[in-house]
Amino acid sequence: MGRNRATLADVARLAGLSKTAASMVLNGREGSRLSPEAHRRVFEAAEELGYRPNVAARSLRTRKTATIAFVSDIVATTRFAGGLIRGALDAARERDHVLLIAETQGDEAFERYAIEAMLDRQVDGVVYAAMATRRLAVPPALLGGPVVLLNATSPEPLPCVLPDDERAGRTVATALLQRGHHDRIALIGRHRLKERDPEVSLAAQARLTGVRDTLSAAGTALFAEATCADWLPEHGYAAMRSLLARPTRPSAVICMNDRLAFGAYQALGEAGLRIPDDISVVSFDDDPIAAWLRPGLATAALPHEQMGRRAVEILLDGRAAEPVLVPMPLRRRRSVARPAS
Repeated sequence: MGRNRATLADVARLAGLSKTAASMVLNGREGSRLSPEAHRRVFEAAEELGYRPNVAARSLRTRKTATIAFVSDIVATTRFAGGLIRGALDAARERDHVLLIAETQGDEAFERYAIEAMLDRQVDGVVYAAMATRRLAVPPALLGGPVVLLNATSPEPLPCVLPDDERAGRTVATALLQRGHHDRIALIGRHRLKERDPEVSLAAQARLTGVRDTLSAAGTALFAEATCADWLPEHGYAAMRSLLARPTRPSAVICMNDRLAFGAYQALGEAGLRIPDDISVVSFDDDPIAAWLRPGLATAALPHEQMGRRAVEILLDGRAAEPVLVPMPLRRRRSVARPAS
């Protein structure tokens, strides 16, 4: 038989206080007029006895279970997942909450099952996350309680946390302008569906708007724009080759994501051109591989850890009236330099 679990009465007895007084101290309730010495005795007694509060009993009194559901489509198995989940976990832990994570893999039947299972456990709220930044339909079962959308928006008036893609577009364009690039900045990654359908992507149009507005304010415009069937390395490779086939090549290239930039690097290397001596390259996302390229790829980082943290904070502290946009910091690596003379 294991050691009997310590009770609140045991803690109070060892601290020399009433059970009510010990409970007020351990629960951090306002109104306790106990001395700092009494507080110290309670905490020391709880530690000595290994006291753990009865969460189930407390939940019956407070109607709170100190648990949060994190439901995603395929976030948990993507290369960017760690940040989103780590930020949410850290924020939950700091508030003495536990995060329950379910990944649906896009299976609607399983999503309904997972959501019902978590709601049956009376979670205090739900973070509903998406892999790609997009508009989505929120399952009706979630609309009856606290929910925050992570990396997504919805037709429903729900609080949401998003990366600030438009500001990131301004950031990468400004980085090139500050290095002296002006008239020969090209862009790789135009994609009609991503730009026009918010259920596919919110990032594409926002990034493009930020780039164009910044260049326009500087009295210039994109020198060339390459359309891609998808934002994958092979499409970045083909787009870069098409730009190099033009009579005048660009001095700098903005890629709409890092995977396109990986392909552009390959095409430039095969053409015997050096980055950034011959052409500068800047991008978005900060894929883990970006820092390992040679030279390292300058890119606006998706702030997934901060986003996950903010989603939990909003869930527990109260809804945000407007979408919360989290800045995407520029990772200033060696792929950007002044234009070749």
